[in-house]
Amino acid sequence: MRTLLFLLRKEFRQIFRDPGILRIIILMPVIQLLVLPKAADYEIKNINIAIEDYDHSQVSQQLANKISSSGYFKMVGYHNDYTKGYELIEKDKADIVLEIPVDFEKNLIRNNTQNLFIAVNAINGTKAIIGSGYLNSILMDYNNEIRMKWVQPTTFNALPTIDIATANWYNPNLVYAVFMVPGILVLLLTLIGGNLSAFNIVKEKEIGTIEQINVTPIKKHIFILGKLIPFIIMGLVVFTLGMIIAVVVYGIIPLGSLLLLYAFAFIYLIALVGFGLLISTYSDTQVQAQSLTFFFLIIFNLMSGLFTSIDSMPHWAQIVTRFIPLSYFIEVMRMIVLKGSHFHDVAYQFMILIIMGLVLNGWAIINYRKTT
Repeated sequence: MRTLLFLLRKEFRQIFRDPGILRIIILMPVIQLLVLPKAADYEIKNINIAIEDYDHSQVSQQLANKISSSGYFKMVGYHNDYTKGYELIEKDKADIVLEIPVDFEKNLIRNNTQNLFIAVNAINGTKAIIGSGYLNSILMDYNNEIRMKWVQPTTFNALPTIDIATANWYNPNLVYAVFMVPGILVLLLTLIGGNLSAFNIVKEKEIGTIEQINVTPIKKHIFILGKLIPFIIMGLVVFTLGMIIAVVVYGIIPLGSLLLLYAFAFIYLIALVGFGLLISTYSDTQVQAQSLTFFFLIIFNLMSGLFTSIDSMPHWAQIVTRFIPLSYFIEVMRMIVLKGSHFHDVAYQFMILIIMGLVLNGWAIINYRKTT
């Protein structure tokens, strides 16, 4: 125990001597938690639309006004020539072109039906799907409005109607930041814990201090434990700072137990820092450690379920996510913070991370060789 205390004192002295590490620990989570949740937003607005109105009737103008006033579309052209709208799409100045045909209002009154043509710039598939969905909803809503105006009222309801009541659980106002902030906090914890721990042992290899430790009678598991604990403490500090920002800035108050949340963060950091130390034992230079860390963290981030649902991934990708600790913690963060889940709800993820922590840290201990 005394040897471990000396190692911890040495590690903390090295950390506090480097002002860059302190800036990373304090400034990085603050800046990224303030910026990323607002930037990583799948709610698409300001969709550029060009309307080609060949009718110029009162109905077509009302439709154009309804689209532009919806808050989702920005009018970039209002012509009676489709080639102009097509040119705007070619120049990436328009995302959607809506063509209103000649005699739109007249045929709508006479025949009770009329067709519209929508052309969508589908280079960005997500924006095309969501934008066309917004436009179709507006058109259906406008169709219902004019139907109610033109249909003569009757003394009884000729057709049965179904009223649908929708309740949004866990995120009543459908605020995307509420969904993203818990996941981004885990991502920051991963970037800080994974990167800093991966450079730790290899940095001592480069400056030569590892040779001094190798000639001492310090056991390998004590040495790894001395490297592990400081980064776990720093990770918990970053986690606490992120939780404060989530509450103060975004008003996200965890519905579940904070003790359970910190217990899971502690287990996650053990697995994560063990992974970083494992990379450090395999690397001879900081450049090698940085390359390996970057490779794995990119995979972790893209396949963790932070930005895309794991259920929508191919089957082989879903199998890969089972070996990514980040995916388990993101799922648990959202369950505890947003749903108020209890321990029995996250017991499976808890056990998986314990196993990952034992495997990764045991592997790091075995792979570390005390050579002189």
